[in-house]
Amino acid sequence: MTNCNVLKLKPVFFDEDTEKTLCELEKTRCEFWNLDRDCANFLNTLIKIHNAKNVLEIGTSNGYSGMWILGALRETKGKLTTIEFWEKRQSVARNNFKNHFPDVLVEAKIGSAIVVLEDILEEIEKNKREKYDFIFIDANKKEYIEYFKLADKILKNGGVILADNILSHYEKVQDYVENLFNNPSYQSQILELGTGMMLSYKNK
Repeated sequence: MTNCNVLKLKPVFFDEDTEKTLCELEKTRCEFWNLDRDCANFLNTLIKIHNAKNVLEIGTSNGYSGMWILGALRETKGKLTTIEFWEKRQSVARNNFKNHFPDVLVEAKIGSAIVVLEDILEEIEKNKREKYDFIFIDANKKEYIEYFKLADKILKNGGVILADNILSHYEKVQDYVENLFNNPSYQSQILELGTGMMLSYKNK
């Protein structure tokens, strides 16, 4: 495996070229607010445990978390839909996806996450798209609650929502947290992992 100074764990399921790219992306974490490696590994593991096959990512950035998602979807034979506002960032991500996971289906969407989610919901209501079984949120923190209002409508019963930056940006995401904890359709837990993650299970 390629050595990486910030590594605390070295997964055996990435090839050397993919690991090298991940290490390079980790050097820009402060600029792009990517997950740290422990959180990315948790995300990857959770998708496998849930056997998720239709995953939505809100916040592509440069593709770091997306690569970990695709590593899991390669095993579950699933598909990733990923949303990013900035074309320049997502172009880097798309290139990484193509180079390292050409065998995994990816649908990359550009634009305001709220607008894109509204479009996805409309497609689902018209039976042109299936609901998701796993949603990862890591975008504009002030909009988390708005993401959830739409995500709830496009997530299957028994589906999972994982949101990042819950503790580091608590004031901005407080309404999201309180809504989930008080929502009878969800069972939620905040995890002191990285900058704080919130795991929510849709039970009905």
